[in-house]
Amino acid sequence: MVWGADRFVYGAAGLASNLGVSRLVIGLTIVAFGTSAPEMLVSGMAAMAGSREMGVGNAIGSNITNVTLVLGAAALVQPLSIHSRLLIREIPILFLCMAVAWAFLWDGELSRVEGLLLLFGMFLLVAWIGMQGRKANPGYSDPPPGVFDHDDIPDSLPTAKAIVLFSVGLVLLLAGSRVLVLGAIGIARDLGVSELVVGLTLVALGTSLPELAASIAAARRGEQDIAVGNVVGSNMFNLLGVLALPGIIAPGGVDRAIIVRDFPIMVGVTLLLLLMAVNERSHIGRKRGIALIVVFVVYFVMLFWNPSLPELPG
Repeated sequence: MVWGADRFVYGAAGLASNLGVSRLVIGLTIVAFGTSAPEMLVSGMAAMAGSREMGVGNAIGSNITNVTLVLGAAALVQPLSIHSRLLIREIPILFLCMAVAWAFLWDGELSRVEGLLLLFGMFLLVAWIGMQGRKANPGYSDPPPGVFDHDDIPDSLPTAKAIVLFSVGLVLLLAGSRVLVLGAIGIARDLGVSELVVGLTLVALGTSLPELAASIAAARRGEQDIAVGNVVGSNMFNLLGVLALPGIIAPGGVDRAIIVRDFPIMVGVTLLLLLMAVNERSHIGRKRGIALIVVFVVYFVMLFWNPSLPELPG
């Protein structure tokens, strides 16, 4: 599934490049969208298989995994300094996406209308990023050569080959997502835990592997903004595109644990990222990277050790 996502992104980026789309816009849309493709397909497959909770859990769990494990691992490779005005503009949009998603989930239901609104919001997000990328100012001009690696955006790729790679990647993504969902459902039954817990942990970890690989590769090249931007962009796509699919395909009730436990944890770790991003003298060093990874491990273990919420008084 991960290899399929990589070919899918590479082929799509090659097609867009051949159509004259700037490398900055490709990096902020296709690459970020491509790393969220496993989450989208897994959530859609889970909803079609009757596991709506797994699909919702995958969206929220992937965001927690991205901020804690993915950024923590990238910081261990290379301390991450965040100075880009682009990220400072994107992070508030991420909080807006979280606010909208939380408002839709607050009543314990995710309706088809709400799912469609989230999906529409994803298309608006892509359009907004595209317009920002075309603005003629230094903060949004095309990046110098080497900022986006050849592994992400090819300099020259024949259109026919791009279409083949795109198609093969999409087929592998679909097949891999289906297998992952079936395996995850089996694990939930064998371990006696809810499909929500498996979606928040094992499935979220599996579908976050593209983000992990992309951010570590960016950190190794010294492109700290891309390492963090990949996570911010993917998290916005998760809240809009990934969360939309369970609502569209299988609308219905949502476990209150998502609202009172997992969503606040996601907001909390994102606030930590914001605090690190707004102060130019601050950065995500190795100690902070280790702290983020510890948060991920504690959250992971907590869900399996005590997956149910305590009863509220009264």
